[in-house]
Amino acid sequence: MNKITDNFCATYSSGVAPSVLPRLLAMTVRSALGLSIALSAGCAVVPLYQAPQAPKLERYVQPEKAGIESNTPQTISLGASLPTQWWTAFQLPQLNGLVRKGLLGNQSLASARDRLMAAHSRIAVAQAGLKPQVDFSAGAQRARLGATAFGPDAKDFPIFSAYSAGPSVSYDLDIFGGTRHRIDDAKAKAQYQAAETSAVSLTVSGNIVIQTITAASIKSQMDVVGKIISSDERNLDLVKAARQAGGVSDVDVLSAQSQLDHDRTLLPALHEQFDESRDEIAALVGESAGNWQPPDIKLEDFALPAALPIAVPSQLVHKRPDIVAAEANLHSASAAVGIATANLYPHVTLNAQLGEQGLLSHGPSELAWTLLGGISAPLFHGGALRAEQGATQHEYQASFADYQQTVIVAFRQVADAMHALSNDADALSTQKRALVSASSSLNLTLQGYRAGNAGYIQVLDAQRLEQQAELGVVQAQAQRLVDSAKLMLAAGGGFDEADLHVAARSSADRRS
Repeated sequence: MNKITDNFCATYSSGVAPSVLPRLLAMTVRSALGLSIALSAGCAVVPLYQAPQAPKLERYVQPEKAGIESNTPQTISLGASLPTQWWTAFQLPQLNGLVRKGLLGNQSLASARDRLMAAHSRIAVAQAGLKPQVDFSAGAQRARLGATAFGPDAKDFPIFSAYSAGPSVSYDLDIFGGTRHRIDDAKAKAQYQAAETSAVSLTVSGNIVIQTITAASIKSQMDVVGKIISSDERNLDLVKAARQAGGVSDVDVLSAQSQLDHDRTLLPALHEQFDESRDEIAALVGESAGNWQPPDIKLEDFALPAALPIAVPSQLVHKRPDIVAAEANLHSASAAVGIATANLYPHVTLNAQLGEQGLLSHGPSELAWTLLGGISAPLFHGGALRAEQGATQHEYQASFADYQQTVIVAFRQVADAMHALSNDADALSTQKRALVSASSSLNLTLQGYRAGNAGYIQVLDAQRLEQQAELGVVQAQAQRLVDSAKLMLAAGGGFDEADLHVAARSSADRRS
């Protein structure tokens, strides 16, 4: 092979090949243009994808105000945009740190990011189909040609050794747009993966926020239940003392014991929920619960977001990653129709080869070139190509229905969250009024006890009612915080489709 490469390099360095190659490429281009014009005349190419129109809606529910007149009202600002770091609305630095840790350490999110990079790389793979493909090949053979080449004189032709080496160029004219639709499909799949990555990021941040609120709520509930159990224990001691004095019956003792046992059963379930929430937070931030635990955060540390900026329905389709992903699937399905349609038409390629050929044993080498235009047109495939085109059209219609349903579900989720916040505000106000009433009742009972008009058991009962009302307030406060987070998640959590296009351009710049 050394002789092959030496001769080839000598031929190129002598200036012979460079003088031929431009003419060969020029002939290739002229042939490509002429053949493209001839074949594409009168042939319709499937148009590229058109995005569906945004729904012409301006509101989700009536009224748009989430909340009632209360000490901590909430309002929704329709037409405004959430910040990208939507969780900062709770004004809790420890929560901000947890979310940042989750966005850096969550393994599902890391996997989604790698898939996104792979999808962007596949765009470059598809785009390469519009460019000439240049290869280099070299080979050597020892042969004796037979009668099929030389007829009756074949026996006089000697055995010989020959070689060939040189570049080859192939170019797909893509007259009917198959390659362009493959590029469109690759871009749509990259858009889908980008939206999926944003959806995973939103899910991670949302679950961290909700689980942190849940853990804080359960901790507060455990504290209140502990107070209730302490009251039950004191009540049981008093009832037992009264029984020994003959003031009450065994039924009263059993009733007090039963109440204590019942309230004690509340703690194990709360402990289990508390541990599960903290373990879930550890998993979300990419840690093992055995090696890491989240910080202790109290429910009162959270600030209730007073104003919640939410995009109008016509803009929400660009603000939720699941809707953008559904549209990207629709885009990909549209490209598949174009690919299947292009397969019904002729496939035209041009090939050029330039190289040196010669004998290994002796004799001069020669520069050889070929220019070949090829066309492959489907004639009969048993109806497979038409069936494939029909299948892609039905898949496009299915993807369009999926997109519409995704939009409808998104609107419903926003409406549900708005209704929930309105009900939460009402429930919290009711629970606070119940707590005020229970506290007033306890104060009156204590006054009666000091005046000798009420027994201590009555004081304990009033105290227990106040603690139960306090438990209701804790649960209502936590639910309002959770539903505030759910509304921001339903509104897309600060996601914007425009950010995906900026990221895609940045990725393309890095590859180039």
